[in-house]
Amino acid sequence: MTQATTNNLNLTGATFDKLKCKECGEEYAPEAKHVCEVCFGPLEVQYNYDLLRQTVTRATIEAGPNSIWRYRKFLPVATENVIDVGTGMTPLIKSERLARRLGLKNLYIKNDAVNMPTLSFKDRVVSVALSRARELGFSTVSCASTGNLANSTAAIAARAGLDCCVFVPADLEAGKILGTLIYNPILMAVKGNYDQVNRLCSEVANTHGWGFVNINLRPYYSEGSKTLGYEVIEQLGWKLPDHVVAPIASGSLFTKIHKGFQEFVKVGLVDDKAVRFSGAQAEGCSPVASAFKEGRDFITPVKPNTIAKSIAIGNPADGVYAVELANKTNGNIECVNDEEVIQGIKLLAETEGIFTETAGGTTIAVLKKLVEAGKIDPEETTVVYITGNGLKTQEAVQGDVGEPLTIEPKLESFERAIERARTLDRLEWQQVLV
Repeated sequence: MTQATTNNLNLTGATFDKLKCKECGEEYAPEAKHVCEVCFGPLEVQYNYDLLRQTVTRATIEAGPNSIWRYRKFLPVATENVIDVGTGMTPLIKSERLARRLGLKNLYIKNDAVNMPTLSFKDRVVSVALSRARELGFSTVSCASTGNLANSTAAIAARAGLDCCVFVPADLEAGKILGTLIYNPILMAVKGNYDQVNRLCSEVANTHGWGFVNINLRPYYSEGSKTLGYEVIEQLGWKLPDHVVAPIASGSLFTKIHKGFQEFVKVGLVDDKAVRFSGAQAEGCSPVASAFKEGRDFITPVKPNTIAKSIAIGNPADGVYAVELANKTNGNIECVNDEEVIQGIKLLAETEGIFTETAGGTTIAVLKKLVEAGKIDPEETTVVYITGNGLKTQEAVQGDVGEPLTIEPKLESFERAIERARTLDRLEWQQVLV
């Protein structure tokens, strides 16, 4: 495994040209750099919106591939030589049964539980990060991950022919371990939580010169989340929603959906209007929700203790920006306990036939909590983002979904079992009504 051999900064035909600090405004060449040397603020990709306005239309986007790369001009990749594994253009489902259960009239579910190739939204950010990593000359790529990102990095690196070494907490769910190892990367299981894994990875990145998608490649990686905003606009008939509810881990996904909305407004692809942003965290790791509730403009790190491991980041890099976004859009950031997370998973499954992981259960539970608190207008067009597949975190609901009825291969055995099942079902409904 080797470090980057070149810094290919040829941006001929690209619509981005620099990195800029979100705090002090210092500008840098678009290299593998993520922290400002002046104030240590995060760096963000800058685009030529005048050029985008002149060259991109609804028609040119609709004529593009059925993947995130239909939005290539808005992404930080200089050439057309991208890694396209069919990522993106996941369903935006008009909810019927869940909407009725919650008393909402215009609820939509953006379902990245079926995103390709590894069934989470992380496939979006990794496709962008590795495409840029290859342009910058990296031959070895890596990440610090709570699971989904490791799956995506390993899979897409395999497709691109890049060496891969990924790092995860040692207590990760078995499905996510297996879902990484199948692609034959080197997998480091670190005895510690995600924040400890991330600190180790920063040292490795500096020492070995590898391309870490969420460290030295983070400005490019995070831009992939914007496609969740672009797709919703297009799927709503080139309109913005009224309200967004999304999970918050680092805060990057939450803020980049907003950036995607604003970019389409800026270049004239969609009419502007106010969109409220509400975020979801698990109670056992809710530093952003706590800051929002307490009116703070800083994040106090916490030690994660929740079944929602995919969003269990105790020191979120973009947490402050998530709080700022919720405040300025008149949104909310709420948290729910682990039992509510499980009930959120079950509620989405039994109403809409979507099996989501714990991050999605958190988001549905927070959606329900916001509705019950009167913080979502039933008339609003509300989009809830489901970011991962429940097959990866089956442990979370084991013991909460019942058991199969074992019967003899005889009709009378079936009749006894079906009557028992119906009786139990009636009793459960009576308990709900009480």
